[in-house]
Amino acid sequence: MKFTDGYWMMRPGVQAAYPAQVLDGEISADSLVVHAPCYPVRERRDLLRGPSLTVAFAAPLADVIRVTVTHFAGQDRKPDFVLAEAGGQAAPRITEDDEALTFTSGALTARVAKGERWSLDFLADGRRLTGSGSKAMALIDTGAGADVGTASGSGVAPGTHYIREQLDLGVDAHVYGLGERFGPLVKNGQVVDSWNADGGTASEQAYKSIPFFLTDAGYGVFVNHPGRVSFEVASEVVTRTQFSVEGQQLEYFLIYGPTPREILRKYTALTGRPPRVPAWSYGLWLSTSFTTPYDEETVASFVDEMARRELPLSVFHFDTFWMREFNWCDFEWDPRTFPDPRGMLERLKARGLRICVWINPYIAQRSPLFAEAKAAGFLLKRANGDVWQWDLWQPGLAVVDFHNPEARQWFAGKLDALLEMGVDCFKSDFGERIPTDVVYGDGADPERVHNLYAYYYNQTVFDLLRKRRGEGEALVFARSATAGSQQFPVHWGGDCESTFEAMAESLRGGLSLGMSGFGYWSHDIGGFEGTPDPAVFKRWTAFGLLSSHSRLHGHSSYRVPWLFDEESVEVLRRFTKLKARLMPYLLKTAEQAVGSGVPMMRAMVLEFPGDPACTHLERQYMFGDDLLVAPVFDAEGRVSYYVPDGVWTHLLTGERVAGPRWVTEQHGFDSLPVLARPGSVIAFGAVDDRPDYDYAADVTLRVFELEDGAEVGTVVSAVDGSPLAEFTTTRRGSAIRVTASGAPRGWKVQVAGASRVSAEGGSVTPDPLGAVVVAAGDTLVITVED
Repeated sequence: MKFTDGYWMMRPGVQAAYPAQVLDGEISADSLVVHAPCYPVRERRDLLRGPSLTVAFAAPLADVIRVTVTHFAGQDRKPDFVLAEAGGQAAPRITEDDEALTFTSGALTARVAKGERWSLDFLADGRRLTGSGSKAMALIDTGAGADVGTASGSGVAPGTHYIREQLDLGVDAHVYGLGERFGPLVKNGQVVDSWNADGGTASEQAYKSIPFFLTDAGYGVFVNHPGRVSFEVASEVVTRTQFSVEGQQLEYFLIYGPTPREILRKYTALTGRPPRVPAWSYGLWLSTSFTTPYDEETVASFVDEMARRELPLSVFHFDTFWMREFNWCDFEWDPRTFPDPRGMLERLKARGLRICVWINPYIAQRSPLFAEAKAAGFLLKRANGDVWQWDLWQPGLAVVDFHNPEARQWFAGKLDALLEMGVDCFKSDFGERIPTDVVYGDGADPERVHNLYAYYYNQTVFDLLRKRRGEGEALVFARSATAGSQQFPVHWGGDCESTFEAMAESLRGGLSLGMSGFGYWSHDIGGFEGTPDPAVFKRWTAFGLLSSHSRLHGHSSYRVPWLFDEESVEVLRRFTKLKARLMPYLLKTAEQAVGSGVPMMRAMVLEFPGDPACTHLERQYMFGDDLLVAPVFDAEGRVSYYVPDGVWTHLLTGERVAGPRWVTEQHGFDSLPVLARPGSVIAFGAVDDRPDYDYAADVTLRVFELEDGAEVGTVVSAVDGSPLAEFTTTRRGSAIRVTASGAPRGWKVQVAGASRVSAEGGSVTPDPLGAVVVAAGDTLVITVED
């Protein structure tokens, strides 16, 4: 949201008041409160007017400072984000001298100068990170007829008040995050409104708006406002990052890293971290698609053909038309299409499949639940008491009031019957177009509920699944989200076209969401809108199976591979089996998301913040610590990607690539750049036809470019995080020593690229990717002879 007309002037009708100086500060054991008049105070009569801003500092966590800027304190708008604050406040250090007031949390200090000009600096480890100087923090009055626009073009009402903050953005500082954004990964130069919308993946709108950004300059910022937050990232003022909210108060958290990973760790300590998800969810999901015709015969034919072609399948998803048209939602199987739903589910589950069904938080007027929910007061209402309705999506559609705990309990009860029938999880679709011209029974502010609605909705569904299925067995397939929604995984990217361009924008969105605290992410393989040509489908398949979660789903056409060509079947088989074998590594990667908020799919800058070549990379990513993935966005197979320092190894071919440098390659449909990091030891499971198995049985440790003197620990864990086997790999000269603890007999070691080796404690088998040694006991010593 822009308030200025260039550098010197305000837009017509806009007035701004800026803190001019510090009047005084109030110091307590855990807070600092600074009173800052918006005019110079030279004599007593200057104290007889306003406005004045109150700036309060607190320390919810070490290395985190909460800044609350208030004009009028008489407003109390609810609801708020649910923040963990890691069990309580950190112990700050507060000082005052003739020059400044300082507030320190861990290694982070906020310094407020006492001079004639307002100056707020954030310092850490002997350097200035950022700050709010002259005419940065402001109280804005738009007045009558003000010309103020937002990124979404909605504008503002005359006479509206805003609190604005601007933080300096240094030379070569870059901003990331702000939710699932499908434009450029680096947000510099962009205008972003944190306001959920159902806008697809090809627009500036977002299903998952997160008012949090991190930088490669050592800090991140979380704006603690669940409603609309307008960000001007090096746009209105190109040397500053600006954020503003409507009302009389603005609160933000300045989070010191210094690394992007540390910023995410501390941010997710505030807003929550993703839990573990079931092992079966990492396998391949197949959908009926959206508007395609389907019944049990259709579903069975898909499942039969997947099995006949040896295509491992873990989850079958029923999209919208499992319910009768115009009844969404009534949570009843359409009897015309599915006369025996319980029997059908039993037959599918007997084949080892899990079942997902589509839901949304809306009730169509024809649904029998409409009258029930209306009578109970569980639907959103207008100010005159009428139920809020429109004809978009479903005739007479109404919206369940998920801000009402009783409505949430009622909704969960309807889903409970489906779980009893055999459903395992829900695709919790929609939740973005939540109206603001409504009234909540407890006086909640509709503007603040708009984004939070996604949190309440998905929390309701996830908590039910956790209650019925147990810890670690719950997941949803959600589209909408806000800050904190990472606690209710999994999320997918929404409605994209079936093109290479949409494939690329989807990846940008996923990486952006990962930089916003979300650990898991998925997307519709092949695209959603339209039908992909075989080249797009095959390239997207490889990308999709190298994502945390992998689903075949479309709009008006099926996504079974044999409808494209026979090579599509081969590509799907190859990468589904590869992902199954990678399960020990994927679970290790997921544990990092659970423990520290680091996403499974990572923008390169997150893993290599010191490499300037990684700053803008958005067509490749790190899949965990040790695998670099560069999807191919080209039918002919041309791909260019960046390799960081060291000798990396192609996982699929064994070829070596030395970095740092850019590489251009040609890949067939059965291949793409998947490179193992130098010095890594990656555990491969022995099973390739399902994601849930004993990961330690016959496990293979693949050793890549281990340097002399290196020591690497590898833990193979169960899906609940408990260790199944532990290994220590060391290298001294040409000798690689591996010791095992708790590993069953038959574990193996493969030294990438080594064709000639000898071994003590095991037998050697040649392999094109490197000799494989089968251990006879708990210790192996492998001597590399070439």
